[in-house]
Amino acid sequence: MERDFETVMIEQCAPVLAGLKPAGLFRYETRNRADLARRVAGWNAQLNPKGLQVRVLRGCIATRQYLVYVYRAAKLQTVLADAAVRGFLAREGYRLPEDATDCNALIDQLSLRLCCAAEAADFPHEIGVFLGYPLEDVVGFIRHRGKCFTCCGCWKSYGDPAAAQQHFDQLAKCTAVYLRLFHSGTPILKLAVAA
Repeated sequence: MERDFETVMIEQCAPVLAGLKPAGLFRYETRNRADLARRVAGWNAQLNPKGLQVRVLRGCIATRQYLVYVYRAAKLQTVLADAAVRGFLAREGYRLPEDATDCNALIDQLSLRLCCAAEAADFPHEIGVFLGYPLEDVVGFIRHRGKCFTCCGCWKSYGDPAAAQQHFDQLAKCTAVYLRLFHSGTPILKLAVAA
């Protein structure tokens, strides 16, 4: 059953819309690819002035599943320009663009590594840095194969559990508030914080 695009975007990307995270990703199922393209174009027209971009990273016509990426280019550029993150991505096989602020070249490479039908466990683990997870947590997840984490929320944390839990609680509260506001009639455009 197809779910409403906007509801799924709020459920999965409220912290991105609020400016608390640089990016979010959600799976959207639809039989109408043209409608999805129109929606993405429409959301970009509305959200780009607020510093947000919406992009279909991967799609599968057979399963009718699409991975939709919502991100704040400026925040994502800062994350991906970090020397430690660039070194990590280079070790993972990414070709680093000369311009460290060019996040599109890296997003394009991530897109090629994704599979719509895959479960979360099958995603390339480096996707965490593209979603704004701390590098320490992404590296810890890879090193420990998803075990021995100190705290688990939106992702598995390998650092200070109290700080991680506080951050997870902040993201969960944001999502709950945004869902309540959205369901009571506040449009996404009003919920999206300007960069």
